[in-house]
Amino acid sequence: MKLPSDERLGHILKRAEQEVNAAKHTALRPFNLSTAQHTVMLAIHEAPGLSGAALARRCLVTPQTISSVLGTLEGRGLVERKPHPVHQHILEARLTRTGRNLLNKADDAVSVVEESLAAAFQAEERATFRAFLERCSSALRK
Repeated sequence: MKLPSDERLGHILKRAEQEVNAAKHTALRPFNLSTAQHTVMLAIHEAPGLSGAALARRCLVTPQTISSVLGTLEGRGLVERKPHPVHQHILEARLTRTGRNLLNKADDAVSVVEESLAAAFQAEERATFRAFLERCSSALRK
């Protein structure tokens, strides 16, 4: 092997991602939400009326995953989907009042995780870290 795992940036990124997701999962457990459900609800909150396809792109998952997550959220009364006013075959997703209330509470818990992570870095380090992560993404898109 050319590189041991502790020198592979992709491996280190994956491990950090798994640890962040595990912390978020723990924070979301009292709300009976998965990290994927939280992410979708947050995306809908930030851009109400997105279609399933647009949500899939925004959340970096497959359309099948979005369909499943939306179905679960809709079944719990957290999200509603209604036909687009012009393109009737496109369903727009919006949070219900219950969904907005749950998202507010759940996101407070997730924000504690995000703030804990951010606190490990000085403001300048956070900016540099974000820039490095963007550079990682950019390097792999080429």
